[in-house]
Amino acid sequence: MASGYIIAHVNVTKPEQYAEYRKWSTEAMQVHGAEVCVRGGQVAALEGDWAPERVVVLKFPSFEAAKAFHDSPEYRKARQAREGAAIMRMIAVEGV
Repeated sequence: MASGYIIAHVNVTKPEQYAEYRKWSTEAMQVHGAEVCVRGGQVAALEGDWAPERVVVLKFPSFEAAKAFHDSPEYRKARQAREGAAIMRMIAVEGV
């Protein structure tokens, strides 16, 4: 079975409030067995004009597990905490 990934591009607008989101999203990741591949860190545009402020990459056992994480009660709590604190662009991707 192919792995599933969540890739997020985040622009944080209210860092203090976003810290609360990080707390709840970390708990949700642990509950759902997410492997954190990237969570912040340096970003360098290599081609094109894409310059995200913050990138997050999570690995799950399957594409379905990645989507289930996003729809879970644990992550919904994190999303509510993030409301108004960041602009989130997030996709689920099937891996190899």
